[in-house]
Amino acid sequence: MIALAVACALCAAIASGVGARLQHGGVRAETGQDELRLRTLARLGRNRGWLAGLAVLSAGTALQIIALTFAPVIVVAPLVVLALPVVVLLGPSTLDRRSLLAVGAVSAAVGVFVALSSGAVANPRLPPSDVLQATQIVAVTVAVLGTAAAFSRGLVRCVALSAGAGAAYALSSVLIRDVAFTVRTLGFAELPWLALAGALVAFPLAAWFVQLAYASGPPDVVVGCGTTVNPLVATVLGMTVLDEASATSLVTAVALVACGAAAVSGIAVLTVHRRQLVSSPSRRARYSRST
Repeated sequence: MIALAVACALCAAIASGVGARLQHGGVRAETGQDELRLRTLARLGRNRGWLAGLAVLSAGTALQIIALTFAPVIVVAPLVVLALPVVVLLGPSTLDRRSLLAVGAVSAAVGVFVALSSGAVANPRLPPSDVLQATQIVAVTVAVLGTAAAFSRGLVRCVALSAGAGAAYALSSVLIRDVAFTVRTLGFAELPWLALAGALVAFPLAAWFVQLAYASGPPDVVVGCGTTVNPLVATVLGMTVLDEASATSLVTAVALVACGAAAVSGIAVLTVHRRQLVSSPSRRARYSRST
């Protein structure tokens, strides 16, 4: 079942990257350089590119739910990182050596992380008190980032919104995991309503933050920030609140931390470098036409 979960999570990551490109193009086409507002949603609903992105992301969400049904969060969540290489590969600018090395480093680090974590995790049920604790931690984080975004513009606003979306998506993964695992093992009679309600709030909030971020910056930055914060928060919650790493040895834990650090470093290098390429005078015009 772990293999099926990993395959579904990989496909979900690919869908996330493709959907991000499509929706970013739709948002930029409808807003130009302006901020996204509620009244703009009606126009987005008629934009074919944005709707295609929504369909792809919906398929990816379904695959992610399947993956979380059969594998712990610390196995599934890190694979979200692979959405960034997809976005980069589909980008308007050509790939250079540094970008390729960063993509390779991120992919290798995530692959090793998943391989190690899949054989050394537990599958405990999440008590309601832990659901509340995780929700409170993420809610404060999202509130702080949302406030920072409200009082900023441009790239700073984009990063704050993307990070907030990543944190909210991470909470969604934890809550969906609890709901899916409980239903699969104990049936609908034991459905954790608190976790389900939290997921139904966190997921739309994260999606709205992403759309706002698309209106403030390039998809490389949006996905880069989101794919850093999302698996980081989800993995930390999985290892602490969910206690999924209770069967992990010290050596394996150190290796997991090293892989996580390598993946985050690769994402940071890739995001900053690609942003510099897009911002250079020789490439700015081509990027503007592509978005």
